[in-house]
Amino acid sequence: MQQLDMNSEEFKTELEKTKQFTDKVCESQGWLYNTNEDVNEGVIMGLARHKLLYGKRFCPCFMVEPDESKPGKFKSTDDRICPCKPAIEKEIPENGVCHCQIFCTPEYIAEHS
Repeated sequence: MQQLDMNSEEFKTELEKTKQFTDKVCESQGWLYNTNEDVNEGVIMGLARHKLLYGKRFCPCFMVEPDESKPGKFKSTDDRICPCKPAIEKEIPENGVCHCQIFCTPEYIAEHS
């Protein structure tokens, strides 16, 4: 597994970009962050890590593997690139929260706060 220095300027810069990205996702979709900051921090760090290692913000909750059909490229289970299609189409509308639990509906937050 490729290593990444999480104290490097490169990682810190990507972490900030990823936080801005997730802020925009929340704003554009009308979602809120989970009230558990540890969940949000872990997911954002995972997204930033995947962006640096694999070139895309693959969901950190699912495995990433080499794409056999495209040498040098990667894919994740169910093609989970944030915000992923299963979260947008099924998980959040039905459960109020995505699999990673970072993105929630306002109703979900009201019920679980």
